[in-house]
Amino acid sequence: MILDYKDIDIYQDELLVLKGVNLQVNEGEMVYLTGQVGSGKSSLLKSIYGEIPVEGESAKVLGFNMNLLKTKQQPALRRQMGIVFQDFQLLRDRTVRRNLDFVLCSTGWKRKADREKRIKEVLEMVKLSNKIDKYIYELSGGEQQRICIARSILNEPKVIVADEPTGNLDAENGELILALLDEIRRQKHTAIILSTHNMQWPDYFPGTVYRCVDGKLVKEAEQ
Repeated sequence: MILDYKDIDIYQDELLVLKGVNLQVNEGEMVYLTGQVGSGKSSLLKSIYGEIPVEGESAKVLGFNMNLLKTKQQPALRRQMGIVFQDFQLLRDRTVRRNLDFVLCSTGWKRKADREKRIKEVLEMVKLSNKIDKYIYELSGGEQQRICIARSILNEPKVIVADEPTGNLDAENGELILALLDEIRRQKHTAIILSTHNMQWPDYFPGTVYRCVDGKLVKEAEQ
């Protein structure tokens, strides 16, 4: 199991955001988090990669005890997951190649030839091989998000956590991003946990749907 939350409370700046969260995610599963702005979706995602604390009965992510996670353990946790941010968080003054190389260098890839090979592999997966030497500011929004996905899969993660990955994109580019994530899930058996306002995506790309509402996480089927 990739993630196992049992009766967990999630806090943001010492404010209780979600109470009594029960959430299990298996290898290769697509999980959608829905709900209004401010309902706790982003906080739940941040708790998964250790940015904000959790309390409660039991919280396990990729074998890590999130109740007791120490700051020095965060890099080891995050090396096993990919994170896709709504606002991209790419280095705009660098090329695509240098953005991806920065991540590989930061996660222990020593040999330049190995890094170069991996960069070309992930760019091929997101169909942007021809943009390798373009600066980030030269790319469209949809292309930048595809680079974010390429970045997230550099270390072959067991799970990708995506916060509103289509929130800043038009419908066509949004569908391309969801199709790409779903393809990675199917090919690599990578679990995908994403927040979204677009309730059409589960119709196109089926998965388990949860809603953050009234300070709780509720399975759609249970509402």
